Amino acid sequence: MRCAVIGGAGFIGSNLCRHLLALGHHVRVLDRAGAKPAVDGCDVAADDWVSGSFTSADDLARVMQGCEVVFHLASTSLPHTSNDDPLGDMESNIGGALRLMALARELGVRRVVFASSGGTVYGQPVAIPIHEGHPTEPMCAYGISKLAIEKYLALYQELHGLDYAVLRIANPYGPGQSPFSKQGAIAVFLHKALTGETIEVWGDGSVIRDYLHVSDVCAAFARAADHDGPHRVFNVGSGRGYSINEIIETIERVVGRRVAHRYLPGRRFDVPSNVLCIERARAELGWCPDIGLESGLRETVSWQSRFL
Repeated sequence: MRCAVIGGAGFIGSNLCRHLLALGHHVRVLDRAGAKPAVDGCDVAADDWVSGSFTSADDLARVMQGCEVVFHLASTSLPHTSNDDPLGDMESNIGGALRLMALARELGVRRVVFASSGGTVYGQPVAIPIHEGHPTEPMCAYGISKLAIEKYLALYQELHGLDYAVLRIANPYGPGQSPFSKQGAIAVFLHKALTGETIEVWGDGSVIRDYLHVSDVCAAFARAADHDGPHRVFNVGSGRGYSINEIIETIERVVGRRVAHRYLPGRRFDVPSNVLCIERARAELGWCPDIGLESGLRETVSWQSRFL
């Protein structure tokens, strides 16, 4: 396939580019000016690399021209900061996505595969594990924008025949994830463990999340690009949850020593538990996660250690 990856220099994006290239697909990338791939092996040809913004129609048209599938991974906000400027979050993320859909229709794109958020679109869970039919009551502007984009994709399919798939991703981790970002607990915790810093935990460490290795995320994206079935929205997670305390204990086993950590007051927007049901993805995409938490952490430690 000829693929366009919007946000292709980021953590998931550059891993996805490498995965698609390994499958033999032709990959084009749009990312911000000056952005470099987060992982090695993202060997997109120079002519297929577009520096710009996904909110720019001209930049989008340049990268999407002639492509069959567009992977939309770009976002201008983070879950815990989006409530600070919900108008800006809406204008950039929803407006940018609508511009992308309009261009996809105009340029003859077959399918848009969208990276949604399994951690924010559902809000406070009423049942665990969370299936795709669970109520959607986001508690942050980031989740509201993701959900709105999902709905607009469905509308564009109904009105214009633009096919799509939505992956509601759990908490990805692995090589390429910056430990200095404000998102990604595992990357931050591992870096602090390796450098002897103290890990700071919001709350008492009992918050449970679903953590998924980035290579498994990429495999799900590739499957979704070719999917032909009744559903368009899929949870993509590990199928089980770990508390923050369990994550720290696993890190200690991986690095072979105790890790200093301290507890801070909990945050109001952190739901107690979020674990995704992945049976739909198993059944329709033929996908399931391959990498367990401890082996995934060991690989991530190896990658981070190269930069210490």
